[in-house]
Amino acid sequence: MSLSRCRIVLVRTHYPGNLGATARVMRNFGLTDLVLVDPVTSINELEARRMATHGLGILDSARVVPDLGDAVSDCVFTLATSGLADGVVRQTFVGSPREKLPELRNAAGAGPVALVFGPEPHGLSNAEVTRCHGLVHIPVDPAAPALNLAQAVAICCYELFLASGPISESVHEIAPFADQERMFDHLKEALEAVGYLFGTKADPLMHAMRHLIGRSRPTPQEVKLLHGLARQVLWMSTQVSPTRERGST
Repeated sequence: MSLSRCRIVLVRTHYPGNLGATARVMRNFGLTDLVLVDPVTSINELEARRMATHGLGILDSARVVPDLGDAVSDCVFTLATSGLADGVVRQTFVGSPREKLPELRNAAGAGPVALVFGPEPHGLSNAEVTRCHGLVHIPVDPAAPALNLAQAVAICCYELFLASGPISESVHEIAPFADQERMFDHLKEALEAVGYLFGTKADPLMHAMRHLIGRSRPTPQEVKLLHGLARQVLWMSTQVSPTRERGST
């Protein structure tokens, strides 16, 4: 069971021991692709090297990038992880590792996929969570809800490894993350222009739109179709005359 298309992304990691322990557990479960987004610590710290043990090769080959978008730009499917699952935004697409990780495995048939972990002090922001296609929350005792970062990685890698069935090539081509992001930005601009997104409801509505479209794993052709829709909506928004606007009020 190859997991070569499954990527682990650590965002702004603070503690070197978590870098090393992540590399070690990735080696345990057959993952090799590690990307670090704007890390606070370094893979060269002694504690990172000590904790990596048999995963030193993964640690040394880890790529460092400045932004989450750079880490997952080629991915066809991404899952964020968080110890916080409350709120309108997060509750709409959250699930346990056992529920969500088979979906990640299945999407790997179409291209690279990623599992994204946030910084130790506070985790991923809502803005970072909503850039992903789903959210993984590990159920724990509410009296002690905070898991160590490396422990969370270990649990998710274990569930990913156990996800049933081999990765098969998908007949459904999925547009890469970077292309989907440009489409969502275009749609957001169009929906703002016609007044659909405004005020305090703008962010929740756009999140719901992203989830609705992202859940279908759009193809490159479908992304182009949505770009065309956005262009037409933007054009129409410029055709409303001042006379019509005054008359409508």
